Amino acid sequence: MKYKNTIIAFGTLIMFLSCATNPLTGKKTLAFVSNNEIFPSAFAQYDQFLSENKVINGTSDSEMIKRVGQRIAVAAERWLNANGYQGYLEDYKWEYNLVEDNTVNAWCMPGGKIVFYTGILPIAQNETGVAAIMGHEVAHALANHGQQRMSAAYIQQGLGAVGNIAIKDEQTRDIFNQSYGIGSNVLGMLPFSRSHESQSDEFGLTLMAIAGYNPDEAAELWKRMKANSGGQSPPEFLSTHPSNDTRISNLQGWAPIAKAEAKKFGVTSFRPLGEF
Repeated sequence: MKYKNTIIAFGTLIMFLSCATNPLTGKKTLAFVSNNEIFPSAFAQYDQFLSENKVINGTSDSEMIKRVGQRIAVAAERWLNANGYQGYLEDYKWEYNLVEDNTVNAWCMPGGKIVFYTGILPIAQNETGVAAIMGHEVAHALANHGQQRMSAAYIQQGLGAVGNIAIKDEQTRDIFNQSYGIGSNVLGMLPFSRSHESQSDEFGLTLMAIAGYNPDEAAELWKRMKANSGGQSPPEFLSTHPSNDTRISNLQGWAPIAKAEAKKFGVTSFRPLGEF
């Protein structure tokens, strides 16, 4: 009973502290650390990363990355203002850099600091493909997914600590630690991460559409991603990301919704693919 009461008290504290609102869903989200604390740290880490890697400037590709990023950011602000979130981006410091690296990846730090690796450009294939990736990364930033993942990690660690305090028998505590580590990841942290990826996929389509890029191309991008992976990926339930097939299917279903949303902003036609 004492163990149960401790868990309930811990859960109540968590609910009390969860007070941020995700603008993409309108729902309350985990926010144990404020953006006032996260953003400066993220900005410093981003600057350090740039200082330690080869940033490409002054090329058509690097300028294209910046151009697409700015268009997606403007689309984000238009959507946020139209949906009652005026001023939401005032602490964001958007920055878009192309870094020489063969890794097929792009990422965004809290507060809007984005990196594209040169290795992803052949898969993006054209400016619209870059816009699909950029929309996804900007959506991560808008939803404060970094803040949520950090908060979820605190919960995972906290519940583990509660279990270790409550369980007095050493053998039982060892069994708990082994099963909790696996269970909390497979049943908690990994699905949580996959939900963030899907949320960013979905809203990223809306952002790219409002910015004037055809959201139908996002599914085509992920077909190329799938081909590039050669089928080498873990089972979905053991991954931080949805499977390629799941993403392709979802993106195909969400594209018409993104077009309808863009139409509200006067966007009824899209830019050419803009191959590079």
